[in-house]
Amino acid sequence: MSTQTYDVIVAGLGAMGSATTCELAARGSRVLGLDRFSPPHTLGSTHGQSRIIREAYYEHPTYVPLVRRAYERWAALERTTGRQVLIQTGGLSMGRPESSAVVGARTSAIEHGIPYEELSAAELRRRLPVFAADADTVAIWEPRAGVLLPEVAIEAHLQHAARLGAMIRCDEPVIRWRAEGEGRDEWIAVTTPRATYYANRLVLTVGAWTRELLPDLELPLVVERQVMLWFRPVRNPVAFTPARFPVFIWEYDTDRFWFGLPDIGDGLKLAVHHDGESTTADTVRRVVTPEDVAPVRALVRQHLPDIDGAPIASAVCLYTDTPDLHFLIDRHPAHAGVILATPCSGHGFKFASALGEVLADLALTGKSAFDLSLFRLDRFARAGRAAPASPAADGAS
Repeated sequence: MSTQTYDVIVAGLGAMGSATTCELAARGSRVLGLDRFSPPHTLGSTHGQSRIIREAYYEHPTYVPLVRRAYERWAALERTTGRQVLIQTGGLSMGRPESSAVVGARTSAIEHGIPYEELSAAELRRRLPVFAADADTVAIWEPRAGVLLPEVAIEAHLQHAARLGAMIRCDEPVIRWRAEGEGRDEWIAVTTPRATYYANRLVLTVGAWTRELLPDLELPLVVERQVMLWFRPVRNPVAFTPARFPVFIWEYDTDRFWFGLPDIGDGLKLAVHHDGESTTADTVRRVVTPEDVAPVRALVRQHLPDIDGAPIASAVCLYTDTPDLHFLIDRHPAHAGVILATPCSGHGFKFASALGEVLADLALTGKSAFDLSLFRLDRFARAGRAAPASPAADGAS
């Protein structure tokens, strides 16, 4: 058989694609992974040194079984590769008592039996005095939340996939794909600047480049520019280390969120969530301006005064948003051999290790053990361009 023929081709080797490629290789599949750059890189959605992982998922209880499996798979990756990818810090979902961050986190915790504590404003100030929380701010505390290291995780997945026999081709973008044949005899042809490859299945995990590779679907996706900032403490630096400072998501106004992660060596990472301009993967403004910094500095000055200084670093990444801000995981409606798993609306990285299994299952068996109904493609046709749900944050994913 030609070396250009594979069981599965995975296009896009960021968070989801690297995990999927690794999982397929572990199952003995002939898998080709393609990426337009050399991951891990800084031009997509999965860079920035850290991501939040959390279990009491306020966005929807459906995510909880997936994130629980993700914890198991991240631990397995650490054991297999000897590389740490998760730092447990605990986490806070913060806001007014009626906020979606608080109500949703409590709902998921109760429905799935997740250990949690509900902290009043006074208790929050007592336990974590570095937070200058308003008198009406409360929090849901969950002990298993923490920090994922995205670049390390992607590198570990891809290196292990290669050791297991996967063919990894970097700096080789997919120009187009086409389906040949019908039904069980359908093959997928994938063309790059170097060659045309053939496979039984194609998994598209291309993030901000999704619409370009699926023009026939007219997907209602928006690519959003997301700015990330890092700050050094000006006082009490030990209070902001992973042993002392949890990851947090704070709904500081109705449907207005910011998030933070502790100093793991390069400063605290902070950002306002889902507040960026619409853009494209190829035209995004990469330069961070004072106008980008100002909203975060205002929140820092009000709520984290011990780090109130100029940022020491910044970066821009991309969110690819669906109208309801839930994932898109489904088959192409006209081609059963093509699986879409890509726009994660800024909160996908934490799930990548589990979604690697999910996508491998869909590619090899056509089904998954998890409830994926929330992520179906046809919801866009049913609901039109629905109003966005409450934003979700994971440290810019």
